Amino acid sequence: MNIRRLSIWTAAIIFAGGACSSSDSALTDTQAPTSSTTPASQTLSAELRLAVEEALTLSPVGCDELDASQCLLPFPSNRYAIADESTPTGLRVNIPDSSMPANASGVAIDATDWNTNDGFSPNSSILTHIEDLDAVASALPSWTDLESSLADSASVVMIDMESGDRVPLWAELDAIVDGEQPLLMIHPAVALSDGHTYIVALRDLKTSAGSDVIPSPIFQYYRDAYESDIEQLNTRTAEMEKMFSALQGAKIDRSTLQLAWDFTVASTENLTGRILKVRDNTLDWLSLARNPQFTITEVVPASQENVAVQVAGTFKLPTHLTGDGSPGQAFNYAPSDTGANRLPIMGTIVDVPFLCQVPKMAADDPSVVLHPGLYGHGLLGSEYEIDYGGDVRALAQEAGVLFCATKWAGMSEDDVGNAVLSLQDLSNFPTVADRLQQGIVNMIALGRLMTVDNGILSDPAFNNVKVDGDLIYYGNSQGGIMGSAITAVSPDISRAVLGVPGINYSILLLRSIDFTDYEAVMIPAYPSRRDRTLSISLMQMLWDRGEGGGYINHITRDPLPGTQANKAVLMHVAWGDHQVSELTSFIEARSLGAKIYRPMVAEGRSHEVTPGWGLEDVAEGDTGSVIVIWDSGAEMIPVEVLPPSVGRDPHEDPRDNQVARSQMAQFLFGGTFTDVCGGQPCTAQQS
Repeated sequence: MNIRRLSIWTAAIIFAGGACSSSDSALTDTQAPTSSTTPASQTLSAELRLAVEEALTLSPVGCDELDASQCLLPFPSNRYAIADESTPTGLRVNIPDSSMPANASGVAIDATDWNTNDGFSPNSSILTHIEDLDAVASALPSWTDLESSLADSASVVMIDMESGDRVPLWAELDAIVDGEQPLLMIHPAVALSDGHTYIVALRDLKTSAGSDVIPSPIFQYYRDAYESDIEQLNTRTAEMEKMFSALQGAKIDRSTLQLAWDFTVASTENLTGRILKVRDNTLDWLSLARNPQFTITEVVPASQENVAVQVAGTFKLPTHLTGDGSPGQAFNYAPSDTGANRLPIMGTIVDVPFLCQVPKMAADDPSVVLHPGLYGHGLLGSEYEIDYGGDVRALAQEAGVLFCATKWAGMSEDDVGNAVLSLQDLSNFPTVADRLQQGIVNMIALGRLMTVDNGILSDPAFNNVKVDGDLIYYGNSQGGIMGSAITAVSPDISRAVLGVPGINYSILLLRSIDFTDYEAVMIPAYPSRRDRTLSISLMQMLWDRGEGGGYINHITRDPLPGTQANKAVLMHVAWGDHQVSELTSFIEARSLGAKIYRPMVAEGRSHEVTPGWGLEDVAEGDTGSVIVIWDSGAEMIPVEVLPPSVGRDPHEDPRDNQVARSQMAQFLFGGTFTDVCGGQPCTAQQS
């Protein structure tokens, strides 16, 4: 990575007459506008023109001129989008390959799949670079006090250009810099709305010397409405003026700005269109087949405690990936369909593995009627996680559930090699995102095959077990993260329990102890921390299609085509989790409009000024989505961008707690929230 040092900062200070105020003009012969209204157009002075031209030479073609420190910054930005009437947003992402980060071999990420988006992620971290920024002196809003980000004086502001609403957020400097200047990372505290355009505005930022940050000459050019014949800049003037007008409507004075830009979030159709096509094709195929094709490969009576019989097998399903749909395969498209809006088509028929467990209660009482349930495994695991530990078996026995599981294709044990390859060459990452979508549909198909009369449970291996009722979902860790996606997309699931979940990976990875080993794989290929952080935000644009973040706006409201309304999830969070940060859990809960159980944690057990900020209290008997914190005494997470690493990891504690499981059962099958903690903070025993 080449971080270009700019002499223009010195020039800007000289032109400003040595003043440090960001509202001062770089002109020496014309007073800078101080009114909050649009300033009158001004003629560009020779001095400022020189600074602008120097900045342009340091910003290669294809890069955003507003931040010359690194191509693609600030990110995301509509600077990297073009008009396209064929998309719902009217835009198409248009990132040149030459602008994408390159690996140590000099190979830039292939931007082809990114450029099929009609906007940017509703979730990715927002990044830019401010030279010598002092986070404390700049009063960057912290996740410990999200309310401060909505204050009139907030130094970092986001607004929805359509509604004018402010977006709660936090901003921070990366804690690991490897000798580089850290990126400024801005995190919306709620998923952004599909298809909406947002403005990011920075003001009152200070350097380590206590001086005001001096805006770049190019941003001054737009902010102070200069006129010139520099067409490279003038083509963006109308867009920038529209942005400044929206900020003005939000009572943000343009003359105080040190940097501002806008970006558009991808549309619902763009985020979900592929998986909905794959889902509909697959379920239509299953319906037309009439006699589902499946094979029982193993039957193990009384395989584990609380289990009457364990049944393994495979079922036939069309893949929408190329070849046999194995790791590394991307979506299959018609050869004649080369457009950015193309949708996958069915390919070959493949065998998908499954594993089911009948709880012991069905053997003890053959008349018992069980609930059908899907279980989602954790990071790079397999369907056999249903057999590990005792939590799934215990819940099945306690609540009367027959759980079945399959692999999360894309992030299962089969995909480890492709995940490593993708971290070494991110041009390969689209294959991960595509296979994740196929994996979600595989799970949906398994659920359908559990509930049809001639499905897998009709096989004699299940000893005529009786199953009835709505299909439910339960998953932990990655299974909790992916659970948001399957709950939104499935036509059969209306209630789910998500154990230690969160959205999104662009925040999660840098705060997860699990990523330490995977970042070690990534470092030789992308040695710059800045490049890695930017790449993770880029990855989120495709990851949205295959994880909960891209679907979170369509669970409790705005249901996707072919799905039920009034869905609800129960989130169980492990306080101080080393693997899935509670920060991502809270983002998910706010995005869902979930309520929270209070008291959340004991006095002194939260960094937050208002623990669980932005969430209403849940009441006994509520039927909607809920987040519950389970505290087993682990160390609180770091405030900085670091994974927890001190003491024991409470990641598995909630699922191992029988009281927590009783709450799960009441939510899933009784349809309501029950206070199982007696009005006190919920605590889970150490496992």
